[in-house]
Amino acid sequence: MAGHQRILDFLVRCTFVCAISMSLVACGSLPALQDRSVSVALSDTHDTRLGRVLEPLVAAHPGKSAIYALQGARDAFAARAHLAQVAERSLDVQYYIWRTDLTGTLLLHALIAAADRGVRVRLLLDDNNTSGLDPVLAALDAHPNIEVRLFNPFVPRSPRWLSYLTDFGRANRRMHNKSFTADNQVTIVGGRNVGDEYFGATSDVLFTDLDVMAAGPVVHAVSEDFDRYWRSLSSYPVSLLLPPGALSTLADLAPDHQGPTEQQSLAEYTGALRQTPFVRQLMESSLPLEWAATRMVSDDPAKGLGSAAPDSLVRDKLRAVIGEPASRLSLVSPYFVPSQVGVEFFSDLARRGVHVEILTNSLEATDVVAVHAGYAKRREALLASGVTLYELRRLAPGLEQERKRFGMGSSSASSLHAKTFAVDQATAFVGSFNLDPRSANLNTEMGFVIESPTLAQRVHEAFEVRVPEDAYRVSLDGDGRLTWTEQQNGHQVRYDSEPGTTGLQRFWVWLLSLLPIDSLL
Repeated sequence: MAGHQRILDFLVRCTFVCAISMSLVACGSLPALQDRSVSVALSDTHDTRLGRVLEPLVAAHPGKSAIYALQGARDAFAARAHLAQVAERSLDVQYYIWRTDLTGTLLLHALIAAADRGVRVRLLLDDNNTSGLDPVLAALDAHPNIEVRLFNPFVPRSPRWLSYLTDFGRANRRMHNKSFTADNQVTIVGGRNVGDEYFGATSDVLFTDLDVMAAGPVVHAVSEDFDRYWRSLSSYPVSLLLPPGALSTLADLAPDHQGPTEQQSLAEYTGALRQTPFVRQLMESSLPLEWAATRMVSDDPAKGLGSAAPDSLVRDKLRAVIGEPASRLSLVSPYFVPSQVGVEFFSDLARRGVHVEILTNSLEATDVVAVHAGYAKRREALLASGVTLYELRRLAPGLEQERKRFGMGSSSASSLHAKTFAVDQATAFVGSFNLDPRSANLNTEMGFVIESPTLAQRVHEAFEVRVPEDAYRVSLDGDGRLTWTEQQNGHQVRYDSEPGTTGLQRFWVWLLSLLPIDSLL
């Protein structure tokens, strides 16, 4: 009888918690959108500083866009900061993550400085990673030249997990797009979010990533796409979600309000930026640009509500634009969960003689163990069909040397975050799209398809030179068991289990691989 009473008490408490949760959500439903402001990308930017420099060059390359690959972490930050500084009319900024660490704070103040000059700033952030930022976002929105919107916002604001309980179908769909566009003349698109780990400003794990800076016709496509997301039914002005803020709130984020350690880090970081060749070329407008036919692909923002048509999704657009590889496919995806359909696709290519090579994170380097579990159970099938697999090492020697060469100091580890692939030494893709079910079916994504043999060849060559140096080659031995090999001082070192991991970590991956969660990864 006592056991039954305990069960009854437990059920009563659960019912009470659920009732409270539902009442909280009922009191915090999403606001109506009919009163939000209407704005579109500015087209009359020909007489801006960027327009005067770039438009004659664009006219000389009809049908093509200027492309510059931003591989270096600090170059990627410098490019964004420079665009914010030279913008005269507009900044349209869209990100999945924006941290208020060193680099995130610097870029926030760059946006504020631009707004102070009269530049119109539109900031669209996914709400999944804005916990604790409500006062900052409200303060930014208080500026007369800044408007902030949140994609698929959480209601109530705290605790956010209530939205997953009552509105999982919407809350589980996130905006993973990343773009930074100045004066409708130059844009930066790629894999990087805004935070120290993406811009070489931390001694902890650094993400190896890739963006491209572009000018020309593709910029207008990005601006039009930003407008689609800005006016979508998933984008809510923070003025409808949060109490009014005050710009004075942002003063605490200013460098002169930080402690001695933070100010020293700021001085070291900005000093290192000024010494890079990229910054000098950027300031002198002498960057070596690649002119190529470039097409932007992106998901219909209705995907954020689960109502986008299949042919409006990046996964289908990529197939339509690129077709199937004929001779070589080099693919980089930090979160690689091919599913059975993906295994069949890559295996069929390999059996037809296409050289398929894939780089993803090793277990020791990944920041999402569940994703690794979704990938690990497909390795044997991919390898058996002839696909070549590499997994980035946590302590990648080539990346460590690069950090030292650019004055970035030593980092404890690297983790892959770039999303790119090259097809047949002719076409390359750079963007936010991962080869996983979440990118394909749940999150919104975007990227560039670039018809550039030069850029495609760089990706292919990386698999011939850099990747074998920085990654484990995964293979099957004569008995069909997985092995990992790495290069150490000209010699190969072999492992019979996932290197740099413990038995408990491997058991956890195996356990996760048994769960039916691939569609969420």
